[in-house]
Amino acid sequence: MKTVIKSIIVQPKGSSVNPPSSVDYLVVAGGGGGGAYGGGGGAGGFRTSTGFAISGSFTVTVGAGGAGGLANPSSQSGSYGVDSVFSSITSTRGGYGSALAPGAGGAGGSGGGGGGYYSNPGGAGNTPATSPSQGNNGGQGTGAGNGSRTAGGGGGASANGQGGYSSIGGPGGTGTSNSYSGSAVTYATGGTGGSSSYAGASGGGVNTGGGGGGGQNSGNGSAGSSGIVIITYANTFADFTSIDVGLTYTKTTSGGNTIYQFTAGTGTVTI
Repeated sequence: MKTVIKSIIVQPKGSSVNPPSSVDYLVVAGGGGGGAYGGGGGAGGFRTSTGFAISGSFTVTVGAGGAGGLANPSSQSGSYGVDSVFSSITSTRGGYGSALAPGAGGAGGSGGGGGGYYSNPGGAGNTPATSPSQGNNGGQGTGAGNGSRTAGGGGGASANGQGGYSSIGGPGGTGTSNSYSGSAVTYATGGTGGSSSYAGASGGGVNTGGGGGGGQNSGNGSAGSSGIVIITYANTFADFTSIDVGLTYTKTTSGGNTIYQFTAGTGTVTI
């Protein structure tokens, strides 16, 4: 009598069958806040790549946007955004826009704009430096003493912010389009600087990493937009095994890809 022994494959606890070994990612940090009667906030750092190797587990953190500066009780600069993280990749927080009072915009993934007082300089972008660059410089404010004052725009993922001119604050630097979510979205646009006549516009909607707009005369600056982490890979591979409850996310499929979009929180992801 012939005995047939069948092999049994036992899947280790906490791991998936046929997990992805590499992914494409987009990591955008939180944008900086705009200054009170001041510069536009710098966009959050923008980093993306394909074929990034993964195994086991990794950390995801979605950076919040920085608060806008308050006009009262004293003219305040905006606040820095918060870094976003995927595994070993960190996108640096957006720099803040400076207020009307003397002081440069904050350095960051993209630099914040300078407030319109004695030509405050914009903050430096791509700080710390990465290759390729994750952001650009903020624009310089214009004005002296009690003269006409206009603030600079915050830097964006694709361009520097511009200096203020006439009665309009400087435009923020342009962002960069990415389609990993399944449709084209522009991320990491710098906030527009404020002036005595106009409040600056913020650089994009929720989870785009845009900088906040600078405030109008006696007005508050706007908050920067929170960032985002997107991870995508071919849907022939398994879903992630576990995602910490501290992370807010959605999972969709589009164009033959599995797409995870993390929009808030921090935690561990296991493949």
